[in-house]
Amino acid sequence: MDKLFIEAKLIIYTDGGARGNPGPAAIGFIVGNKKYGEVIGNTTNNVAEYKAAIAALKKAKQLLGKTESKKTEVEVKMDSELVYKQMSGKYKILEPDLQTLFIELWNLKQDFQLVEFKHIPREENKEADKMVNQALDGKVLPGEQTGKLL
Repeated sequence: MDKLFIEAKLIIYTDGGARGNPGPAAIGFIVGNKKYGEVIGNTTNNVAEYKAAIAALKKAKQLLGKTESKKTEVEVKMDSELVYKQMSGKYKILEPDLQTLFIELWNLKQDFQLVEFKHIPREENKEADKMVNQALDGKVLPGEQTGKLL
């Protein structure tokens, strides 16, 4: 059987981006050993960053199943300082669009034993960023998934 992850906790990388801000946007994320990218329409970078984290946790729950998710610790690595600091309680959420996404992401955390958000430099998030750009460019490599994910 192909295991989703080998470490003690599930590591997820997320990234979102918009060309134009707002402009054409996409999300990219890696859940364990699986890569995903999806175009999400016109929006801002910050909305795309939130949507990437939301989609990643939804996909993780789908791949693990409800019972296994409840027993799984997750580390979400992202280069979005804003999302990281808002999810860590260090920044207030002033924009109504982001408040709704914050609540959705916060509620998704409850489906797992523990979810930690970790801010990483962009250089450490190249694969998730690559999925964003491939989705925006309409390019997919063999073995990677794009399109409507959930």
